[in-house]
Amino acid sequence: MNIRLRPIRADELEILHAHAQDPDYSANTWTGFHSVAHLARLHDENGFLNEDVTRLMVDVDGEAVGLVSLSRKRHGVRGDCYEIGCAILPPHRGRGIGWRAQALLTAYVFEHFPVQRVEAGTQAENVAERKALLKAGFQQEGVIRAAEFRAGQWRDGVLFSRLRDDPYPELNN
Repeated sequence: MNIRLRPIRADELEILHAHAQDPDYSANTWTGFHSVAHLARLHDENGFLNEDVTRLMVDVDGEAVGLVSLSRKRHGVRGDCYEIGCAILPPHRGRGIGWRAQALLTAYVFEHFPVQRVEAGTQAENVAERKALLKAGFQQEGVIRAAEFRAGQWRDGVLFSRLRDDPYPELNN
């Protein structure tokens, strides 16, 4: 399985549309319907590539199977870091693509941005994503109480991080 990250092509915008409008695609992250009108404009402006927010396609053997994102954050005055996210299309879940994509994205961040820390968060009940982040070399830092309103109630989140000097996971496992 050859997993790579690449820019999103204009003909793949429907994958982003599904993420915003299909509860089956979004699974644990579904928060209701959202407009997709801005996506084509953003793609035309910068291809979803900039230093504050970047979205990339997860490609396996030439097929688009999901998305990853990174967003710049700051802790304190000089604590720049990036938060990453990953969404794999339903038919491709459970094959180890997500954790590998997150490991590749983290390596990309450390190679191209002068930051010490990459963060990722997930819902407390999302056991599969929690395992994926651990496998991608992240460490669990703690629970963020009542962090997200979803499906009619406030839900806890779990925060993970990986530091520049943390061991890089073996992708062939």
